[in-house]
Amino acid sequence: MRDFFKFTTLDKYITKQIIEVFVLGIVVFTSIIFASDTFISLIKQISMYGMPFNIAFMIILLNLPAVIVMTIPMSVLFSTVMTVNKMCLQSEITILKACGVSIQRISKPIFLFSILMAFTTFFINETIVPITTAQSKTLALYALVQRNIPEGKRNFSMKELKDGNYLKRLFYVEKCEDKKFSNVSILDMSDEDKIQILQAKTGTSVVEGWQFDDASVYTISKIGKTLNTSWIEKTIIDFGSDIQKQLNKKNDGSDYNFIQLMPYLTGNDKNLPDDILTKYKVRFWEKLALPITTVVFVILGIPLAITPPRVRHNRGFLFSIAIIFCYYIIRAFSMSLGYNETINAFLAANLPNIILGILGYYLYKNKAEKI
Repeated sequence: MRDFFKFTTLDKYITKQIIEVFVLGIVVFTSIIFASDTFISLIKQISMYGMPFNIAFMIILLNLPAVIVMTIPMSVLFSTVMTVNKMCLQSEITILKACGVSIQRISKPIFLFSILMAFTTFFINETIVPITTAQSKTLALYALVQRNIPEGKRNFSMKELKDGNYLKRLFYVEKCEDKKFSNVSILDMSDEDKIQILQAKTGTSVVEGWQFDDASVYTISKIGKTLNTSWIEKTIIDFGSDIQKQLNKKNDGSDYNFIQLMPYLTGNDKNLPDDILTKYKVRFWEKLALPITTVVFVILGIPLAITPPRVRHNRGFLFSIAIIFCYYIIRAFSMSLGYNETINAFLAANLPNIILGILGYYLYKNKAEKI
């Protein structure tokens, strides 16, 4: 056992190449996920709710640990396949085999690195991701509720959209000085049956939303008939209630750690809907399954990266993309079955690892015996 953890020159050589490609993989895959998912979501929030750019940038940083947790297994696979495939093309595998070095011995530093990354993934996912995810949601809600008043601007307008890109509210402010605005007009179309027009001389931003003083409110039907006219000394427009509901609907337990999710496995919490409890159960087992994915990818990646001597081009990148694509297809399918309670939460979280792990073990064993 002591010899297994003893690093030789060969181990250091392979590990160095693995780490170099691993860092590149982290940068590439993190950028792809941000560009395709997180960034688009933030752009939508900026355009629909007027979120300031600096706060949007902070939310990007807070979402970074959750993205890195997903990209670590991908990067380990990418570095494994690229490194082993490169060694095959340069005949290093053939030379090592001629010197009596087995494929199991060559794979030792790769497996040790994958195990280290598995623990790193679990650590980040348990200690950093829940905190940053919760802070990201809180910051987003605060920014959207506060609607940061554009200090020093005159004659500016803002709009708030609802689902389907329809107008929900339209705001006009004559001027803003010292965090207070004056001569405000609001067209409120959030109610499908009526339209409200609010006019106020002064207003400011409070925790609950926007507060207006000495406001006149006109209620008009869709056909243009005036239903009501009233004067209100103080009123607050709450921008955050709908957003808070949307955030709660998307809550899948990502802002909880392993220990916090454990009590929900019993399913006896009457304060939560059944669908939320099911998501919590799946998320609990996924926190264990995700680090294991790192090792499973290595078991599958090594035999696929070993190419015959006649192949003179690097197929590592294509193999990496193919494996990742298959993994996420199986994962999406199993997670949907788990959320619908067609299969239990444990199987839903671990089905991709089971399928790819069995396939990888068969290929690895077969390749090791032939080489």
